[in-house]
Amino acid sequence: MKYSCDCSMSRRWFLRSVLPGALSLGILGFTRPALAEKTAKALVLSCIDFRILEAERYFLSLNNLGNQYDLTALAGSSLALSGLPHPADAQAFWDQLELSYRLHHIQKVIILDHQDCAAFADKVSPELSKDADLELKVHTEYLSRAYWEIRERYPDLNIELYFVGLNADVKPISPLAKV
Repeated sequence: MKYSCDCSMSRRWFLRSVLPGALSLGILGFTRPALAEKTAKALVLSCIDFRILEAERYFLSLNNLGNQYDLTALAGSSLALSGLPHPADAQAFWDQLELSYRLHHIQKVIILDHQDCAAFADKVSPELSKDADLELKVHTEYLSRAYWEIRERYPDLNIELYFVGLNADVKPISPLAKV
């Protein structure tokens, strides 16, 4: 007497009946991603420039933020808060900050301006990036304005300002005195 077994049926039955439960319990070593917390450590305002994305992500991870921040990207970063290149950019930032503050309970705002920013070249001076000292001075002025505007509306938030070089060097900026 010859025994035959439809092993493919048995395997299919086994996988259909056992696999979903095993996956949900993590028995097979696969785990589901954790549901996101409703808190974020910070709101990060960055420029849209693709050249600095990796440097920014690396910098943020080195500062223990990982994926624990809300991100808003606007051309010119701090320049956008002054209503340039368009007044709607400033309103978009304030809307995002309010949502991040209210819904994700952020504790700080991080603003990252960068070297050779096309928005600054377009709205401030096309020659700006040719003079490193002047470029840093202008960015420091706009970052400082942003600092004081945020401080006025959200006095309990910490605010950090940075200038990112195209070589991935990230320099902290101290705000200028309020004028």
